[in-house]
Amino acid sequence: MAEAERWEIAYAEMSEDDRLDILDELSPDIPRLYPHHLIANLWNQQAKGDFDLIFDSTMTDIADVNMDIFSTKTTQNTKIPLFEKLTQYVTDDAQRAPFARALVDKLAKFSFEEAFDEHYDFFAAIFEYLIKDYNTSGGGKYAEYYTPHSIATIMARLLVGDSADLHNIECYDPSAGTGTLLMALSHQIGEERCTIFAQDISQRSNKMLKLNLILNGLVTSLDHAIQGDTLIAPYHKSDDGQSLRQFDYVVSNPPFKMDFSDTREKIAAMPARFWAGVPNVPAKKKESMAIYTCFIQHVINSLKSTGKGAIVIPTGFITAKSGVENKILKHIVDEHIVYGCVTMPSNVFATTGTNVSVLFFDNSKSNDKVILIDASKLGEEYQDGNNKKRRLRVSEINQIVSTFENKESVQDFSSIVTYEDIKAKKYSLSAGQYFDVKIEYLEITKQEFNSNMDKYTKELKSFFATGNKLQDDIIQQLKKVKYE
Repeated sequence: MAEAERWEIAYAEMSEDDRLDILDELSPDIPRLYPHHLIANLWNQQAKGDFDLIFDSTMTDIADVNMDIFSTKTTQNTKIPLFEKLTQYVTDDAQRAPFARALVDKLAKFSFEEAFDEHYDFFAAIFEYLIKDYNTSGGGKYAEYYTPHSIATIMARLLVGDSADLHNIECYDPSAGTGTLLMALSHQIGEERCTIFAQDISQRSNKMLKLNLILNGLVTSLDHAIQGDTLIAPYHKSDDGQSLRQFDYVVSNPPFKMDFSDTREKIAAMPARFWAGVPNVPAKKKESMAIYTCFIQHVINSLKSTGKGAIVIPTGFITAKSGVENKILKHIVDEHIVYGCVTMPSNVFATTGTNVSVLFFDNSKSNDKVILIDASKLGEEYQDGNNKKRRLRVSEINQIVSTFENKESVQDFSSIVTYEDIKAKKYSLSAGQYFDVKIEYLEITKQEFNSNMDKYTKELKSFFATGNKLQDDIIQQLKKVKYE
């Protein structure tokens, strides 16, 4: 086959016994494909009028043949085929065959060798492009908080660093979606040196996560990618089958707000897991329940004693003064679990304008200081349809990573603070609250001074009604200011 001009033809001309011998020699993490499954075979059948049916049956047959390994598993251990009929989603029957032909035409002309060499970086960019258009065209909110490649890369680099001495590392995401954060993490660690564990409530996301694992050489982790509700029924347990399994690295980009009123009481009935509490159901706007606070607690619970974690949260959380949010802030500061926070630029997500920050946890509690970075002013602006978005440039990603790793204090960008400093600021993790206040001194003449004071007095009078005592008091104080 290797010497044949067209290996697909050589493979098709083999005897069935020879083909089975080849398949028996392959690693279990390689899907079993027969001649009628190959793109070349589909290409040769494009002229047939029922090509859409041929295409769909090929997809489902590949899924059936490889069901034992390449399938999606639920928390109840139900196996769901990885592929399903595709052309049924084209509503015009007459356009289904042309759609399948166009798709095979693109596949037949594309070389996958270079794509596989790029691993995660290649597929992340493609998925980010596709999901943006999916939501625009479909009017839906699928993967609304899909993590941009840049943020996933920053999280992975800051958690793992450049350490080459890593072996048998276990990584987990309890709200995995399509696996963007896990792919970045495994790419940073080395796919051959880690095992991926994941759970997500969406069956659709879980299928795409499985494809991501296959495309990135993480087939041995397929059985650990589970579809189900993590908060109610976490699938990954320790050996005793009761307590949560704990991991070396845990990452998460959970939904920020969501109506989980139907399951709230079940979650609240687990106070050991949700030690800071569970948000109440708002009287008028159930969909505004801050479900992300439950995921923060779950992430911390899932860390080994030396484990590290990172979670994307709405920026408003880092200055919370009450409720579950404030209880979590106090816990992660008092226990020295949080060791960093990076506030990202606004409008970095593909489909939502929510401002986000990333919290970094170290369960070894060995840090004596916390680094706070305000990267909100970074990024380049670009037009995305009718919306203005921002994206971080490579140099800016490197700037964030370098500042964080070296624990550098940079004017108006980063602060290095102690846990006592944070407590004194009422547990705020906002970098801006720790920046030095700059006072600018200008040389002015006495005439300019008097002119400015007259201007301030006039402006002050416009704010108050005539005869207001507070206004009179302030004006009297202004008159006491002398030019020196």
